[in-house]
Amino acid sequence: FRSRPAALRVRREIGALVALPPVVPYLPEVVASSTDPLLLVTRRVAGTSLFAVADTIDRDEAGRQLARFLVALHQPSARTVLEAELGPLPGARPLATTEVLRERFAAWVDPERHRSVRRWCDWADAVLAETGPAVLVHADFHGDNQVWDHGELRLVVDFETVGLAEPEYDLSGVPGPGLGPGVELLTAVVRHYQEAAGRPLSVERIMAWHVRQALGDVLWRTDLGIHLADHRTPPDWVDDLAARFRALGFDL
Repeated sequence: FRSRPAALRVRREIGALVALPPVVPYLPEVVASSTDPLLLVTRRVAGTSLFAVADTIDRDEAGRQLARFLVALHQPSARTVLEAELGPLPGARPLATTEVLRERFAAWVDPERHRSVRRWCDWADAVLAETGPAVLVHADFHGDNQVWDHGELRLVVDFETVGLAEPEYDLSGVPGPGLGPGVELLTAVVRHYQEAAGRPLSVERIMAWHVRQALGDVLWRTDLGIHLADHRTPPDWVDDLAARFRALGFDL
């Protein structure tokens, strides 16, 4: 029974990689799959994580490619074909709650940074008070789940947690962590997404999800004694988040 949740996630990934290729680009090629016994083998391709190449690739071109993947994944037809394969999909995996962030971040940062964390949590709660439209989301869209080679996105991997959420949820990891304090990639993705999809994205909602995603990442890694993605410290990540807010013109 302990292995059942993991098996269900692999089953969901098999369904995604079987059903989505006609409508979604940059998917791994399935070499072999089975649900009894449970088996998934995908073709290996050359490349490396976005985190390893983010400082050397053209941010605008990278944003265009990431937007192409996200627009296709978020279109209604992607949800339709996947639910035809798997049945009704669950909501996306929950991120760390703001209550947990407010309570536990005091152990990892100084009082001034902790006040910033509490203020951002209050802001995120207000921004996300109303839910947005549900689309199919990857739900774990960070740099280590992307394969890049010579500035080209080759694959997006790890579809075990695909589910339903608003489009902005999937962009919560695009500013980082692991990509420094800048927002060039985020603004490029948003711009290309809006042009391709013909509908707006809310940067406020992206950053509200980002607060929960990035700071939650700090907590689970530190709890387990695992280095943060860029081998820096929780105060560094709080400073990066503050810099992103400033770069986007948020007075928080």
